[in-house]
Amino acid sequence: MFKKIVNYCKACYDELAHKTTWPTSAELTHSAMVVLSASLVIALVVFCMDSLFRFMLHLIY
Repeated sequence: MFKKIVNYCKACYDELAHKTTWPTSAELTHSAMVVLSASLVIALVVFCMDSLFRFMLHLIY
């Protein structure tokens, strides 16, 4: 049982150290900018919808 656990840990280390392709700094920066831009657009859409609903509710009440 212990030998299976050790083999599993060795296989995990080998996969992470030698077989995984890590992104470059430029790729990480680009991905972060895409996520930031998308988050800002979604936040703006939610803000506009919230303002519209608030305005409509003020008209009703």
